[in-house]
Amino acid sequence: MESVEGQGCGMGWGIGTSSVVVGKHHFPRPPRVPLPARLPRLLPELLLLVAVNAVYKYGRKVANGHTDEAYRHADSVWSFERGVHLPSEASVQRLMLHSETVIHAANYLYATVHFPAMVIFLGWMFAKKRAHYLWIRRAIVIQTMLALIGHLFFPLAPPRLLKSDGMVDTAAAYGPAVYGKPDGDSLANQFAAMPSLHVGWALAIAVGLIAAYRSRWRWLWLLHPLVTMLVVVGTANHYWLDCIVGCALLGVGLAVIPGPVTDPPELPADRRHWAWPLKRRPVQD
Repeated sequence: MESVEGQGCGMGWGIGTSSVVVGKHHFPRPPRVPLPARLPRLLPELLLLVAVNAVYKYGRKVANGHTDEAYRHADSVWSFERGVHLPSEASVQRLMLHSETVIHAANYLYATVHFPAMVIFLGWMFAKKRAHYLWIRRAIVIQTMLALIGHLFFPLAPPRLLKSDGMVDTAAAYGPAVYGKPDGDSLANQFAAMPSLHVGWALAIAVGLIAAYRSRWRWLWLLHPLVTMLVVVGTANHYWLDCIVGCALLGVGLAVIPGPVTDPPELPADRRHWAWPLKRRPVQD
C-alpha cells in the first residue's frame, strides 16, 4: 500500500509538472532583455531635453532686439548668395505662389511640423533604437547649442522682412501666421534666421533613421530635410545659407561624438566613427 501510495503521489506530481510544462509551452513568456546600465533612462532624458529646450528658448529671447544689426546682416547674406551664384530664394517662392493650396500647405508645414516631428522622432528612437537614440541625441544637443551661439552673435532678419528682395511674407498674406509684428513680438525672436534648425533638425531625423534601419527605402527619409528646405525658403523664413549652416552644425556634432554602441558592438572601437551607421552591414553566410 505504501508503495502504491508513493507511486500515486509520484504520478500526481508528474501530472502536475506536465500540465505546467504544457501550460508554459502553450503560453510562453516573452524573454526579458536586460537594459544595459550605459543606456539612458526616461526621466533623466526628459529632464535633459527640457533643459536644453529651455536654454535655447531663453537664449533666443535674450538675443532679440538687435534690429539694425539684423537687417545689415540680411543685406550681407543676400549679397553673398548672389555673389556665389546661389539661386534666388524669390524664384522658389514665385513657383509656390502659383498655387494657393501649395502655399497654404507650406505655411502649415512650417508652423506645425518642426518641433512635434523632433519629439516623435526622439520618443521612437528611445523606445526602439536605444543605442542609436543616444548617439543622435548627443549630436542634436550639440547642433542646437551651436545654433544658439549663431543667434546670439549673428542676428539675421529673414527674407520676408526685407523690402528690397521682392519676397512675400506668405504666412501673413495667406495664413496660418506664426509671428506677429517683429518689433512688438515678445514670444519669439524673428531675427534668429541663422542658422535654420528647421532644416538642421529635419536632417538629424533623416540621418538617425537611416542609421538605425537597414531597409533599402530608408534613404527616402532624406526627402524630409529637402522638403523642409523648400518650405522655409519658399515661405521667406530662411535663406539658403541658413539651411546650409544648420546642416553643417549637425555635421560638427556627428564629427565630435562616437558612433552608436550596440550590444554586442557591430564594429571594434578603433573602427567606429560617426559615419559607420550609414553604411550597409556586410552580408554574412
